[in-house]
Amino acid sequence: MRSKFGLILLLNALFNSMFSQGSEAKVIRTYDLPQVRQGVTVDSLYFYVINNSSITKHHKTGGQMVLSWEDKDSLILHMNSGSIIQDKLYVVNSNYPEYPMASSLEIFDPHTLQHIGNHSFGIVNGSATWMDRYNDHWYVAFAHYTGRGSEPGKDNSWSRLVKFDLKWRQIESWVFPGDLLDRFESRSNSGGVILSDGKILCTGHDNYEVYVLEFPEKGYTLNWTGTLTVGSFGQGIDFDIEGGSEYLYGIIKKKNRVVVTQTNFYINPQNFQFQ
Repeated sequence: MRSKFGLILLLNALFNSMFSQGSEAKVIRTYDLPQVRQGVTVDSLYFYVINNSSITKHHKTGGQMVLSWEDKDSLILHMNSGSIIQDKLYVVNSNYPEYPMASSLEIFDPHTLQHIGNHSFGIVNGSATWMDRYNDHWYVAFAHYTGRGSEPGKDNSWSRLVKFDLKWRQIESWVFPGDLLDRFESRSNSGGVILSDGKILCTGHDNYEVYVLEFPEKGYTLNWTGTLTVGSFGQGIDFDIEGGSEYLYGIIKKKNRVVVTQTNFYINPQNFQFQ
């Protein structure tokens, strides 16, 4: 998975060069399923579809469902992205479109899809849309919106990426650049992962694009360094490496479809458009 992708020397060489925009990234697999609403995450053998109040686990090879979970208590109504970390499935959850915005982190056993834990953020920062772990810290993106789902007096410029320590104490946070917020239109950052070199792949809500961000050396705004065309748009994503190739898992919500794009983000930089 992405945590094993440690080609640091290659990454540095690629990102110190400038490349013109090339062909679009190649869609290599799609899975049409009964319900695909929020996002997808992967491990070595399976992918996991995150819906508002349910999760399904599927074989990578053919997409067959092997397990499912659904909240029977009507307490979880808007899950978003998921991430497999240290043999646990973490899924962020919010009360979107209600306000004041409240969020939680729901924890599952990926082998059984049993719900095994919870961390409540309560009313803080915004509406949680994705999370990851990098260098022994937790990172959670909190969205704000312009229009539907917004809090009074706030728009999507209030969106932020927040860093926590392992005891969930907030350490620092960053905002998104204004030109990327314009790309989000009235929505916000809806999915993301942090790669092993610290670069961030994130999505908006409605574009067939993944945006590459970097932590700044100065100031409080994430650096938008590039854009990758993919076969899915918005919502929760995951980055996978298998057999020497790189893959971006995403969804097309309106078609209930999981899409796998062979990005070769590092290996084949012709598909990468630098800002």
